[in-house]
This record gives sequence, C-alpha cells and structure tokens, in this order.
Amino acid sequence: MFIILLVMGAVALLFTSHNQRFYRRPIARVEAVKAGTVQRTSDQFKNIDHEHNQTLTVRLMNTRYRGQRLQVSNTYSDSQPMDQRYHVGDQIFLTQLRKRHHQLSANVAGYKRDTVVVFLSWLVCLMLIMMMGRAGSLALASVVVNSLLFIIAIEIDLKNNGQHVLLIFGTLAVIFTVVSLLLILGPTMKMLATVAATLLGTFLALGLSLLVFSWTHERGIYYESMQYVTQVPRPLFVAETLLGSLGAVMDESSDIIATLFELKQLNPRIGRGALFMSGRNVGKSIMGPLINVLFLTFMTETFTSSLLYIKNGNSWGYTFAMNMSLGTVQSLVSGIGIVLAVPLVSGFGALLLGRQKK
Repeated sequence: MFIILLVMGAVALLFTSHNQRFYRRPIARVEAVKAGTVQRTSDQFKNIDHEHNQTLTVRLMNTRYRGQRLQVSNTYSDSQPMDQRYHVGDQIFLTQLRKRHHQLSANVAGYKRDTVVVFLSWLVCLMLIMMMGRAGSLALASVVVNSLLFIIAIEIDLKNNGQHVLLIFGTLAVIFTVVSLLLILGPTMKMLATVAATLLGTFLALGLSLLVFSWTHERGIYYESMQYVTQVPRPLFVAETLLGSLGAVMDESSDIIATLFELKQLNPRIGRGALFMSGRNVGKSIMGPLINVLFLTFMTETFTSSLLYIKNGNSWGYTFAMNMSLGTVQSLVSGIGIVLAVPLVSGFGALLLGRQKK
C-alpha cells in the first residue's frame, strides 16, 4: 500500500508539473527577474508600505506561442495583500496575451498552484491511510462524499434563487450526520446513539438561538457585514450556523459514545446509571477544549480583517460589530449545542448499552 501511494503521488506530481498543454489560459515559466524602482507609499492613517517593480523574462509553455519569450511587468508591495513577488522557476498565468508588430505582450495573473495543491492533498491521504489504516480511509471517504453533497446542495440553492435555504441545508445536515457516522462507525448501535444525540443537540441549540433572536429582535446582529451575498443574508447565516454547530456536536458525541462502549467492554456488568455519569464526566472534560477550539477557529478567521479595520482608523466597537459579531454568535450557538449534547449523548449511550446482552 505504501509503495502504491508513493507511485500515485509521484505520477500526480509529474503530471501537474507538465500539464500546461491542457490549460486554455496562457502559462509561462519565469526565467529571469530584474528588480526595478521602489516607491514608498502611505495613507492618512500613517500606514507605510513600499511598492516594488519587477521585469520578468518568461517563456510560454502552451498556446500557439509556446516556446517564445517575452517580458512582463509586475508590481508587488511589502505587505502583499493582493499581489505576489515572483522568482526564477515560478510558473505563472498570463492574461491579455497578444502579438503586435511581431512582439508579444501580456499581464501577470498569478501563480499556477495545482502542483502544490495536489502534493498537499496526496500528503494528507498518505498520512491518513498509513497512520490510521481502515479508519483513515473511511474518514477520507466521508470527507469526499460530504464535499460532493455540499456542492449538490449549493447547486440546488442556486437553482431555487435562494428559496427554501433552511430546508435545503437542514436536510443536508441530517444527511451529513448519517453518512459520516455510517461510514466511520458502521451500522451499529454506537452509530445510532451518536446520530440521535448529534441531531437532537444541534437542532435544540439552533431552536434556542432562534428564540433568543426573536426575544431580542436580533439587536447587535449585523447581517450587512456578510459581504458579497446576493441572497437574503439571514437564512444563509442560520444555515451556516447550523452546519458549524453540527461539526462540533458530532465531534463531542463521537468521543463520549466511544468511551461508553469501551467501558461496557471492560465491565459488562456496568449499569445504566454508571454509564450515564461516566458520559457526563467525559463530556465535562472535553467540553472546555472544544469550546476553546471553536473560539480559536473564529479568531483565526477574523484576525487579518480585524487588523485591517483597526489599521484604517476604525474603533474596536465598530470592528467587532462589522467583522466579529456574526462569528461570535455562531461560536455561542455551537457552545450551546456542545453543552446540550453531553446529557443527551450520555443518556442515549446508557440506554442502548443497557439493552445489550453480555
């Protein structure tokens, strides 16, 4: 298996390194870099940056001009928010490639990154399969299946012009849960207990949150901060919150159920009351780290944009309202789901294990 995976990875990397002829977009390799002028820039908030000019000598690797050289200009800054610095050997995309007076001209459009993406994907698959065996293969299969289901749900949402968003993604959450746990745990009592606790905890948390939204008239929730949304933002936010809470609750439920099954195997005579208390103790132990994981994930998502807001003269209050408030609400909803899942999954596990014969 290890040899097969190595061969597959080598073939994939070799193909993506030499697949330029399959692209319609012009691709070129950087053969020489000439540094140009440097210009100091600043704004009204005293943010200082430097813009660098590059002259790149590149050779085309596809299109009818394959093999021909040309020079293109590139401008990048020290902060590199929307630009890149290129080096010799980089493969880049070109736009507006044209030939005038027997001379080629084009603009730089960015890196060709498929080799890096394929390498990282192969590395993840290799580690999962070689370190975790069958469990890693099933986890990888569940990710692939859920990705396809997610794409299908988005296509259905687009065809319906944003109608029935909650119905579409609520159904998707149920399918996610059943498919993921069925692939990982198999058609077992453990799977049934985990599915029941996950779905019940997730939808209860979302229901309580919607009640709070209704009581408070959604004050402090700024849907206008959801950028580039061409549909009604509120249903999309609720659907996003549902899927985010589902992952956290499923993680916790799986841990508790696995622990209860191990306890049952070690002590077949253990009663339902002891199993329930054991599940509660496990839940209290992992509840804190899980909520911290959610908080840290939220912080990493908003870290760079929050710095951008503050560096451009905005206050902490405005930065939080327009950039962090929705993520905070989602983290709180997920935390509610995590708390509710502890007694639910402990109860389901104790109930189902108590019915099993020795």
